[in-house]
Amino acid sequence: MNPQPTETQRCGFVAIIGAPNAGKSTLLNRIAGTKLSIVSPKAQTTRFRIMGILMQGAAQILLVDTPGIFQPKRRLDRAMVNAAWTGMQDADLTVLLVDAKAGLSELTEGIIKRLAETERDIWLVLNKVDLVEPARLLPLIAEINKRLPARETFMVSAATGEGVAELRDALSAAMPEGPHLYPDEDLTDLPDRLLAAEIVREQILLQTHQEVPHETTVETESFQERRDGSVRIDATITVSRPGHKAILIGAGGARIKEIGARARVELTKLFDRKVHLFLTVKERAGWDEKTQHLRALGLDD
Repeated sequence: MNPQPTETQRCGFVAIIGAPNAGKSTLLNRIAGTKLSIVSPKAQTTRFRIMGILMQGAAQILLVDTPGIFQPKRRLDRAMVNAAWTGMQDADLTVLLVDAKAGLSELTEGIIKRLAETERDIWLVLNKVDLVEPARLLPLIAEINKRLPARETFMVSAATGEGVAELRDALSAAMPEGPHLYPDEDLTDLPDRLLAAEIVREQILLQTHQEVPHETTVETESFQERRDGSVRIDATITVSRPGHKAILIGAGGARIKEIGARARVELTKLFDRKVHLFLTVKERAGWDEKTQHLRALGLDD
């Protein structure tokens, strides 16, 4: 009996580019089928390149979620925007994700203008189509294609999953032939220490308001495997002002306890084991302008 021929392996990088709050992280998580990138309603949630590894048949799709592109003010901001454009440079395919509800915002116009100068293979994906009247979608697609002709166009809702399966299948078929670059069972290239810090930062974003989340960073100081199979994680939250430290700790430590409790639930699901999480809050003025802190975040200014 003749053996069945094996399907040719395919592998490629897909960069997801867009303005803040376009839904890049939600789309990455939806396509990957698991939570890899943190999500919040606040702009500039993602600070560095995050890669999801998706197996679809014989294709390995390496999805690169990049920070939202905006007008930078701080050194941290510049490093985040640089990470977004750098994430696109080595990609086989670039997905321009546009918030269909927001339409052609000034930021999106700027991104389109720069993409038009790159001569790269661009796919247009309109997100949040469940929030928009269908009659508005085709004119928006036509307007974008005048500025930046897209090879493929998809309409999706990353929040509900509408249209995502079709996008995933198309990405799989578009991957170039070549060996898989990562073990098929891997979900991301991020180390566990960085994932843990991001999950804590997500809870800070969700549980605090105004400028506090964007003046805060989280670093995992210790990640220890225990004999019983659980893991102990010690993380430091750094803020730039005394008032922010007081807000994060809360009355009688209530806020930091709640941040820790909710982060622990998410980390337990992510790592599929019991997690012991210990948080410390420190004040360090100007941390977002210091090279060593940017490098700890995986950023290069």
